[in-house]
Amino acid sequence: MRMGNLVKKQWLNLVSKLPTLFIGFVLCALGLLMMRDAGLGMNPWGVFHMGLTNHTPITFGQATQIVGLVILVSSVFLGIIPGIGSILNMFFVGFFVDVIDGLGVINTPNSLMAKLGLLLLGVLVLGWGTYFYLRAQLGAGPRDGLMEGLVKKLKKPVSIIRGSIEFMALSIGYLLGGPVGIGTLITATTIGFALQMAFKVGKYDAKQSTHMSCVEFYQLVKATFSQKKPAANINQD
Repeated sequence: MRMGNLVKKQWLNLVSKLPTLFIGFVLCALGLLMMRDAGLGMNPWGVFHMGLTNHTPITFGQATQIVGLVILVSSVFLGIIPGIGSILNMFFVGFFVDVIDGLGVINTPNSLMAKLGLLLLGVLVLGWGTYFYLRAQLGAGPRDGLMEGLVKKLKKPVSIIRGSIEFMALSIGYLLGGPVGIGTLITATTIGFALQMAFKVGKYDAKQSTHMSCVEFYQLVKATFSQKKPAANINQD
């Protein structure tokens, strides 16, 4: 195969992943809003993001973007190179949160059972959203990247690192007036099951997946102009 054709094939492979990536972003945004509007309390990061909106003029979506950007930069110093999907995740999940929120399509139910139903549906939607954007293999979200970096840096189990990060986000969010309630406990204990179910149904093995980093993307862009061989590590499904 000529080098030019190889580069073209890898670009087509990359572009073909974008619909899956953006479906994931939209579902993540929708799931976050459903959990918020259930009115029972949010997941730890949601509590933190909403807490920020109580003391600044930013929206819920903008809070997720700003926090995501800070986390991405911090992760780089921990040795984690984000993928282009990580950067797009940081911007577009927050963007879609504000777009959907502006449409006013989600309202807080009146009954407790309906609120619980909306909360659990939000967890389920968020789980599928995470599956779709990870399935594109273009980079994990900022918060997952931070967790991975701290695990490698501190040599501690994932459970301890993830739990510590979420406890810190929850604590700060609570002090800022974020929505803490029974829904916070429910989301914390059910999101893992929602992810596991989505991964199982979608036949996605997170341990075996290899994501395209920004370095590999740069190599592909460079190869496009120089016609040198691109990184062999770029995923081709």
